[in-house]
Amino acid sequence: MDSRRSLLVMALLFISFLVYQQWNLDYNTPKPIIAEQASANASTLNDVPNSNTANQAIIADDSNTEKGRIITLESDVLRLQIDALGGDIIRSELLKYDAELDSNSPFVLLQNTAEKIYVAQSGLIGKDGIDSKSGRANYQVANDNFKLAEGQNELKVPFVFEKDGITYSKIFILKRGKYDVAVDFEINNQSDKAIEVVPYAQLKHTIVESSGSMTMPTYTGGAYSSSETNYKKYSFDDMEKANLSIDTKAGWIAILQHYFVSAWVPNQDANNQLYTLTNKANNVGLIGYRGQTTIIPAGTTNTIPNKLWTGPKEQNQMGEVANHLDLTIDYGWAWFIAKPLFKLLTFIQSIVSNWGLAIIGVTLIVKGLLYPLTKAQYTSMAKMRMLQPKMQEMRERFGDDRQRMSQEMMKLYKEEKVNPLGGCLPILLQMPIFIALYWTFMEAVELRHAPFFGWIQDLSAQDPYYILPILMGASMFLLQKMSPTPVADPTQQKVMTFMPLIFMVFFLFFPAGLVLYWLVSNLITIAQQQLIYRGLEKKGLHSRK
Repeated sequence: MDSRRSLLVMALLFISFLVYQQWNLDYNTPKPIIAEQASANASTLNDVPNSNTANQAIIADDSNTEKGRIITLESDVLRLQIDALGGDIIRSELLKYDAELDSNSPFVLLQNTAEKIYVAQSGLIGKDGIDSKSGRANYQVANDNFKLAEGQNELKVPFVFEKDGITYSKIFILKRGKYDVAVDFEINNQSDKAIEVVPYAQLKHTIVESSGSMTMPTYTGGAYSSSETNYKKYSFDDMEKANLSIDTKAGWIAILQHYFVSAWVPNQDANNQLYTLTNKANNVGLIGYRGQTTIIPAGTTNTIPNKLWTGPKEQNQMGEVANHLDLTIDYGWAWFIAKPLFKLLTFIQSIVSNWGLAIIGVTLIVKGLLYPLTKAQYTSMAKMRMLQPKMQEMRERFGDDRQRMSQEMMKLYKEEKVNPLGGCLPILLQMPIFIALYWTFMEAVELRHAPFFGWIQDLSAQDPYYILPILMGASMFLLQKMSPTPVADPTQQKVMTFMPLIFMVFFLFFPAGLVLYWLVSNLITIAQQQLIYRGLEKKGLHSRK
């Protein structure tokens, strides 16, 4: 296979990949697990799940705008606003991430505004719960503002509610450098009888469509993990079609968006029910879990653990918080390549302190590892070209007898020890690597707003002046011109002539880091090609004529 046909194969694979991923985003959603449908779209007075109906979650009528005191908790990486009425987290600011490139304002993940609802709710229901249709617990808090002090590693703030001789404490714990927030319920039962409570937690979000473009699609929607399924997306469309209802040991629920995620992680030693529900009238949906009934005997204290992750898709930290939570960094089918590739990229970046240079380093390593195959590709191309006179003679001799022609060609390949598919393997290997790197740029928050130099101040965004895509197209054109001219029909020649331009147009909208990888890869290929052809010329296997 000559280099021009290799380009055609690469283009077809590349375009097929783009079409597939867009189709997958739009249509390939998981089959819903259908819950009780009789009251699937019920609307009541508040957000509290109904503990008396096993397979039913109840969404709020959002006309109820009552709020309590707003309490602010701040660590070195998080600033949270919590409504004392219900103890819901209504805003989370990620202090280490800018909202926009070079902005002085932090990125806001959770929020409760007129434009967007995205809040993390939790509470206690059941026989002796403090959250019900009639209202939420109104917690008492010592101050309005709490901040992690210098030298302090943990900030612990109790929200307290007392009723009938029972003290319910909702304790928020923030740790230095961590995006997981402990939200533990401590129940001190000083009454004269045993009580029963059921913990729940849910994420409520305005229903939106996944955004992005064909070249950079992004997913916004739900996801969950259970004992049967390590990780699965459950979009707002899925929620509208049918309620999720899964009984599981451990597990978690989440809402994902580009680079960031919020997730509730319940007690991993307990049985939990995962659920979803939507309210089309108010354009909101939720995904949550309901825990098992906990009995607290009289005169005893019990603690029900619970965690909320609200932050970036940070692979190492998320893996420590819960099993499979790091899978929300979705590398697609090429995850087995993307994960080690990202680790290599991170390792090189830790040495050179520049993600652009790290990309160049990864490209050098990848091309170096593939060099034996590249050499075999160009050697195969040279041998195939030497056989062109004999193949032309066969065409003239056998005419339209395609079967005989095929038999004679295979015989010729065998006699000359030529593999006609020898040029395909490097292309087939490079595409998964390219796709893995593509998803790395789509998912790795470390590359968000990562500068290279000069005009490239964000490797995860497209080149603002399209300089890298133009250089990439020029390098493809140069590589094409430096390759020996194949024997091909005029139509194929015209198609191949425009191939660099077609690729350049596609790459105009790709992340600059990905274009940088392809550009450097082309330049290395040009150098390797010259090295290989010089060796072949010495052996008399190559001619540029």
